Amino acid sequence: MLYRLIVGSLLIMWQLLSPPTADSKNYEGKADKYQAGSQYLAYPRPAYGIPELTKAPKGYVPFHMEHYGRHGSRWLLKDAAYDLPVETLEKAAAYGKLTPRGQQLLQQLREIRTASKGRVGELTPLGHRQHREIARRMTENFPEIFVPGTHVDAKSTVVIRCILSMANEIAELQKICPELIVTCDASRTTQKILAYNSTDTVAKKLARKADHFADEYAAKRADHSAFISKVFNDPKFVADSLDEKKLFEDVFDITVNAQSHDDQPDLYDLFTDEELQNEWLSHNASWYITAGNTSLTGNRVPYNQRVLLRNFIESADTAMVSPRLSANLRFGHESIVLPLTILMELNDSAVDLTDLETLASQWRNYDIFPMGSNIQMIFYRPEKKPKYTPDEILVKVMLNEDEVTLPVKPVSGPYYKWKDLRDYYMSKLDGFSTKFKE
Repeated sequence: MLYRLIVGSLLIMWQLLSPPTADSKNYEGKADKYQAGSQYLAYPRPAYGIPELTKAPKGYVPFHMEHYGRHGSRWLLKDAAYDLPVETLEKAAAYGKLTPRGQQLLQQLREIRTASKGRVGELTPLGHRQHREIARRMTENFPEIFVPGTHVDAKSTVVIRCILSMANEIAELQKICPELIVTCDASRTTQKILAYNSTDTVAKKLARKADHFADEYAAKRADHSAFISKVFNDPKFVADSLDEKKLFEDVFDITVNAQSHDDQPDLYDLFTDEELQNEWLSHNASWYITAGNTSLTGNRVPYNQRVLLRNFIESADTAMVSPRLSANLRFGHESIVLPLTILMELNDSAVDLTDLETLASQWRNYDIFPMGSNIQMIFYRPEKKPKYTPDEILVKVMLNEDEVTLPVKPVSGPYYKWKDLRDYYMSKLDGFSTKFKE
């Protein structure tokens, strides 16, 4: 009897303490106030930490890295993002329609706008630090790769925030190991690989058609009344004279992107938890339609990054036959990291869903593409065998420095045979034109 009581109590405790699963009808994906920013989430949040890595199988050492990283934290992309909310609140202020909090907000937004001049789209000081810290952890996690004589080939899109992200990582790597052999490039040639503009017109057409699913989903979550009541003293004036939706979205973006800065004011008091959650749910659905492996877009969209994945494979093949240790680092954007992650089927990112109402319980954008997000493929070979076959090469993939599962059978933990993964990806890429006739 005592035994049954103890076992029963343990089972109850386990059920209470276990996290909700995707199958739980009562679970809806949640976002904290920082995660609610989706692509504006700063990387990494100290509260989440950097996971410990699994030791390589006995006798194996890393010798090569393939990488794609998003630029670090940045300013918003356009002057209008800072100008328009100020102009809207100034119009309301001229008619005496702002609450005391609205008046304070206007002054805060004016100061933020002034600071943004000449900076839109640029890397913030935090963005610089993020990439230096990522580079430092690369050398700590894989000291066997970053040694004198290793060739580090770095390429960036032509966008300055990506170039500066690359520059920071390279500077940190060379600070730690000055004897690295480094080459860098950022040109229209690299752009064709790192920010490939897909020629799949069918995928683009399907994605545009599917936009209405995300729009309908967002429309059901577009109650901004709590925000409006905090900022304005006359809701009718707002409804008749202002673009409520646009103002809400502009102030929301400035609020969630404050985590990209060291010194911007905290504006989260303007929003209820429900407003933050609803805005994230809407953005999560929109990003899934834009990049996800969903039947709503014919499962075609992730293949937009087929050129980049093939480049990963070809570059790795070259490294296999070279006696030199090496790392190929690429720098670009979240609009590439997201579909590439899905095309590579990292963790459960490639799940095919059509019900946006349950999407957030199984797919969350902030898990994939915060500022500074990155994919690292680490290749391992037998340590004490001067000659080895491709069958003996192992690979581990990390998303945001966290080990992931891959779509083939593992050898041990997060380690997989490169031949198995290569064959899987090449079959997938080679079958694209057959499976999806353009």
